[in-house]
Amino acid sequence: MKGPLFYSKILLFGEYGIIKDSKGLSIPYNFFKGALKTEHPLSDVAKRSNESLRKFADHLEQIQKEDPSLVQFEIEKLKKDLEEGMYFDSSIPQGYGIGSSGALVAAIYDKYAKDKITVLENLTRDKLLHLKAIFGKMESFFHGKSSGLDPLNSYLSLPILINSQDNIESTSIPSQNINGKGAVFLLDSGMTGETAPMVQIFMEKMKNEGFRTVLKDQFIRHTDACVEDFLSGNIKSLFGNLKQLSHVVLDHFKPMIPQQFHELWKKGIDTNDYYLKLCGSGGGGYILGFTEDIEKARKTLKGHKLEVVYNF
Repeated sequence: MKGPLFYSKILLFGEYGIIKDSKGLSIPYNFFKGALKTEHPLSDVAKRSNESLRKFADHLEQIQKEDPSLVQFEIEKLKKDLEEGMYFDSSIPQGYGIGSSGALVAAIYDKYAKDKITVLENLTRDKLLHLKAIFGKMESFFHGKSSGLDPLNSYLSLPILINSQDNIESTSIPSQNINGKGAVFLLDSGMTGETAPMVQIFMEKMKNEGFRTVLKDQFIRHTDACVEDFLSGNIKSLFGNLKQLSHVVLDHFKPMIPQQFHELWKKGIDTNDYYLKLCGSGGGGYILGFTEDIEKARKTLKGHKLEVVYNF
């Protein structure tokens, strides 16, 4: 038995900023995916997933007790399926900032939620916000606090534009130009990152008035501009804003950038061959890169693994 596939996601813009109402843009990334499966006997990896899902089932039971009007699940059916060896079979690397827990949450909601909102409906803003709220509660099991965006992206498999916390919509992004020299790419840091500690560092920084000013006047301003430039295909302006954004992150979000990438980050800004930014909460996993010339970026980043996500 194998359920439908749910894909990883990439938050192109908006990491940390969306906590404070910046714009954001999240896109599905079909290279990695996961699905619910049942098998006997369970391999070690499948067994770990099954055990984690049993704890997750308890968490879901708790959610529906605390807020019955938000969501109800077929808990008995879920527990029975887990007894029979169900697990989440996934190629999405964990701790890499591309939504491994989001895909799992989407798969469980899809299969076990009662009266679920489906992709085929007219997805009004209210429905999207309701889904996001459900997913946020579900995913908090993995991260302590979740915006619910990763599962939403995985569930709908559509690009999502975040205008503010209570204003989100599905959107379309400019078509890829497969022969284009420009690219968005993933750079593998070779280490995993954990969301909760990174968010903790950010919340600590938010207590500092100087940091709050930087966030509002620089980080959010450039993030919003990047979203608008990307959606309208204004590449020249996009790269101007990306350079500024990359700079702000290097200056003020250093703990979220793995130490061995500080030099590489600065090199991109100095040479203009590429600009790096955080992919998700940072601390490890993937780093997101943007370049106007992918071959030039490959040369400058020789020895590092680049995975192209989008060409323009």
